Amino acid sequence: MRLLKLVPDDTNIDFLKWRKLASFMSFILVVVSIALVAVRGLNLGIDFVGGQSVHVEFTGDMPKIQDIREAVGEIGLGEATIQQFGSDKAVSIRTALPDGDKAAAEIAGQKLVDGIRKAFPTAHTGAVETVSGKVSEELLRTGAISLALAMLGISIYIWIRFEWQFGVGAMGRLFHEVALTFGFFAVTQIQFDLNSVAALLTIVGYSLNDTIVVYDRVRENLKKYRKMEIVPLLNLSINETLSRTVMTSVSVLMALAVLLIFGPDVIFGFTAAMLLGVFVGTYSSILMSTPVLVWLKVGPHSFVPRTADGGAERVARSDDGAVV
Repeated sequence: MRLLKLVPDDTNIDFLKWRKLASFMSFILVVVSIALVAVRGLNLGIDFVGGQSVHVEFTGDMPKIQDIREAVGEIGLGEATIQQFGSDKAVSIRTALPDGDKAAAEIAGQKLVDGIRKAFPTAHTGAVETVSGKVSEELLRTGAISLALAMLGISIYIWIRFEWQFGVGAMGRLFHEVALTFGFFAVTQIQFDLNSVAALLTIVGYSLNDTIVVYDRVRENLKKYRKMEIVPLLNLSINETLSRTVMTSVSVLMALAVLLIFGPDVIFGFTAAMLLGVFVGTYSSILMSTPVLVWLKVGPHSFVPRTADGGAERVARSDDGAVV
């Protein structure tokens, strides 16, 4: 039986031909994403803002959001944030945490559930989640630090493993993917919570995997083809790893698509972010990870061993002493 191949072995596509257009488009998308986060903001979940949250699903006709808001307002728990969650007949209702101890919070939560059930007999409520303001601030700070350290650590690792230009390229690619994911959350207003941070960290790890594969092939070819120009060499490296990149991404995207459609609502935001991140990561590994190496003047000299006087060895020699 013949093996399935999405990419032929003799693929020879000039990807670097589109490097300026791809870089310009990515720059615009990053700027737009940052602007969207600044203007629209993120729909921070209860993990990061504190308060009480309950998931409500309606078995009959879906009430208007305004009717739900008025019903929650009559309960007397202050202004509520109400958004559709998962399906078109489910909403997430978030209210501020009442003053007092844990008992007061539990009473307020039960009051919210009872009020919703009374106003909408077809409503089915989940458990009430409660997070204090102090805990939410700590979670937000810890999540941001974790994301920043992950990106920095990956860039340092690639810098040590290869050359500093590769570390810069990896950092630029990771920033590109994280910024676009934040822009996605700002546009869709999907709740941004700890699951979303987990998705971002997973995207960063996935990008590292793809980046290492491409950069390792570039390094091998830089040592192998000393006289080849850098642009054709980078195209060769991308084409040689293209089959692996496409097969891996298609497999992951298929699994995520099924999870997005049939998976539980609680991980909907995580799955959606992962789906976008893998798609953008595949695009980045093909069109974004290597142009930086051209602009930073990476060439065959980058991996030539240093001589005793600190200079780079000018030629590479084969085992029999012949100049390559």
